[in-house]
Amino acid sequence: MSILDDLKSLDPNDPGRWPLPVRVGCVALCFVLLAAGSFWYFVWSEQKPKLDAATADEQKLRTTFKEKHSKAVNLEVYQQQLADIERSFGALLRQLPGKTEVQSLLIDISQVGVGAGLEEKLFQPAANESTKDFYAELPIKIRLTGTYHQMGEFVSGIAALPRIVTLHDITIKPDSKDAYDQLSLELTAKTFRYLDDSEVAKAEKAKADEKKADKKGKKGKNTDKASA
Repeated sequence: MSILDDLKSLDPNDPGRWPLPVRVGCVALCFVLLAAGSFWYFVWSEQKPKLDAATADEQKLRTTFKEKHSKAVNLEVYQQQLADIERSFGALLRQLPGKTEVQSLLIDISQVGVGAGLEEKLFQPAANESTKDFYAELPIKIRLTGTYHQMGEFVSGIAALPRIVTLHDITIKPDSKDAYDQLSLELTAKTFRYLDDSEVAKAEKAKADEKKADKKGKKGKNTDKASA
């Protein structure tokens, strides 16, 4: 009789009469199942979230390590790029006149028009500068009359100035109905100058005060609404 037949002949209602090896095997199997269930319930189910969190932290740390390793490997390249940017910025900054140089720059702009043979009808710098992050902007309204080629020479002369000057709102029209090749050029030229440390500090303080005032105004409006 085979082992399979022996197992089929066992009476499940009377396990006491089972052969000893079968009883030992059943007890061992029950113990293994009970141990596995206890391990899953008391250990695995409690530790699994911690394991998942630790796995996620490990992945983040690996990513951070790769990023920092890449930066460390390319540190010399980044330093060279930073040096190039600083040189470029310094070169651009040198194209912005200081506070005491603005007047001479205005004279240079006016002389470019005269040198091109144009007749200056209007040269009106704005009363106040417009302050930006680290520089100030001064618009100048200009009206000139002359030929088309003289106007081209004027624009080329402005572009050749060592300081940054930009041209905006350009309008060209005939100076009069009877004038042949006599045009009127109207535009706004913008010059720029860098702010010194005291002016930058003053501008930053003004921005901070403006933000505080805005917050105070919003807070007052919210209080009024709550009271209503």
